[in-house]
Amino acid sequence: MKCLIVDDEPIARKILENYCAFLPEIEVLASCSNALEAKRVIQNKLPDLIFLDINMPVLDGLSFMKTLAKPPLVVFTTAYKEFAHEAFDLAACDYLLKPFSLERFIIAVDKAREKLEPKNKVTEAVPAENFTYLKSEGKIYKINFEEILFAEAWGNSVKIVTNNGVIKPAITFTALEELLPKPLFIRLHRSFIINKNKIGHIEGNRVFIGSTEVPIGANYKEHFFRELGIK
Repeated sequence: MKCLIVDDEPIARKILENYCAFLPEIEVLASCSNALEAKRVIQNKLPDLIFLDINMPVLDGLSFMKTLAKPPLVVFTTAYKEFAHEAFDLAACDYLLKPFSLERFIIAVDKAREKLEPKNKVTEAVPAENFTYLKSEGKIYKINFEEILFAEAWGNSVKIVTNNGVIKPAITFTALEELLPKPLFIRLHRSFIINKNKIGHIEGNRVFIGSTEVPIGANYKEHFFRELGIK
């Protein structure tokens, strides 16, 4: 995912560059200090996503977005919450209030990736497989997705809890998240992904899967309930 950073504050640009460096799927094409500079980059390099400040000299972020005939996806990054309504009227992908955490940044990137996937992937008329193979402790296991209860980040690897027990495959949490089918699984915490079909009930900031309590992260809560259709 090719992105462009636009912010008149050098520190703000540096924070975004550092956050992007944590995500290997992101390529930063350029980091611009004003909208006019950014417009030239957009014309020449065609980014997929812009991280765009609002309060900038010469041309503010909202006005700049209106000048783009076919704008890329935009995540606004600003210290002013009062512009959120107008930003979403302009079809913004997300709206990050400064100072925002890496966790909140990742959620915004995930939203952008979900919007881009239909454009970037060719859909074939082939039934999706309902299983995968994972290697753990010298063995290769066939894992049916429906049998997975939840997955938990476990140091630099992952712990997967299934109907048949627990396995700790040689895979990162991020790689597992990409592997699991999105209609069935949802991330509700920086360290947990759950099978939506296995939810017993929700109480406060906890999801109960059988006798296990899984926490709902504060930065994931809104997205989690929206995906479940809960208002």
